[in-house]
Amino acid sequence: MPQPYCYIQKRYMPLEEARLPVMTHAFLYGTAVFEGVRGNWSEERGESLIFRPVEHFQRLKQSAHIMHIELPQSAEELADITAGVVGGSGYHEDTYIRPIAYKSGEVIGPKLDGVESDFMCFAIPFGNYLDPDAGLRCQTSTWRRVPDTSIPARAKVNGLYVNSALAKTEAVENGFDEAIMLNDDGHVSEGSGENIAIVRHGRLITPARSDNVLEGITIDSIFELAREELGLEIIERTIDRSELYVADEVFLTGTAAHISPVGELDRRTIGTGKPGPITKQLQKLFFDVIRGKNAKYEHWVRGVKPVDEAKASREPATAGSKSA
Repeated sequence: MPQPYCYIQKRYMPLEEARLPVMTHAFLYGTAVFEGVRGNWSEERGESLIFRPVEHFQRLKQSAHIMHIELPQSAEELADITAGVVGGSGYHEDTYIRPIAYKSGEVIGPKLDGVESDFMCFAIPFGNYLDPDAGLRCQTSTWRRVPDTSIPARAKVNGLYVNSALAKTEAVENGFDEAIMLNDDGHVSEGSGENIAIVRHGRLITPARSDNVLEGITIDSIFELAREELGLEIIERTIDRSELYVADEVFLTGTAAHISPVGELDRRTIGTGKPGPITKQLQKLFFDVIRGKNAKYEHWVRGVKPVDEAKASREPATAGSKSA
């Protein structure tokens, strides 16, 4: 039977057996960085297709560097470990993969230097995080996106996501699906766990990365598809809250969200209130890529065959194509 699998303390094991000491520094102070990675099941190929694993681990290593977390493995070696986790879990369905580099030392005090580091990774079944077919109802959050001068925006720091949790919870409790967060200057930054883009006059526009935006792998992939396949112009610049109201289309994008259209913001309809034509074209392109149905972008996915538990406990899973 398939079951969640984990790599922790330099070995593979069922996720239910994984444990951390209560004095682990990352638990006490949020001193960890993570990635969200998708494993998309392909029934035709009989394997999970991990989307851009090397790029995700390159970003993880950047986050770790910012946070003084020692991560000696290369991005390619971390991708191999992850293949073992996904294959060992044995799922024949979509998965969410969570790699974490963390301060594993049992030390009191919020310092970073001199505290031991480690790496873990697990995979669990995971369907759609947001509805990709319906227009999301969003709210501009009263919680501002944490500035880079407080917690680095270019690092996916575990402790930072308290900010996201407050914004998402506020939106849901107010009857909305998701939150849109502004930065301290009052400009659009991102969703609670997604990058944001708008369509105006046939161009794709996204907030400047200096607006405390996480440098997203999914949105960069979508923009490459937009340029190469649809011939669209991509613009990074500051976006005001009111510009979202008058945009032709708005969508959120990220590992969990894929491409999720926004139909309403602050009780104002965006466009027609339904997924717009450019959003739908990008969804079709993107879903074909992550399901292994577009040979041109085959290098963006790594195929991993499910393996039995005994084999997974001894060695990484066999892998197909690797991300460049």
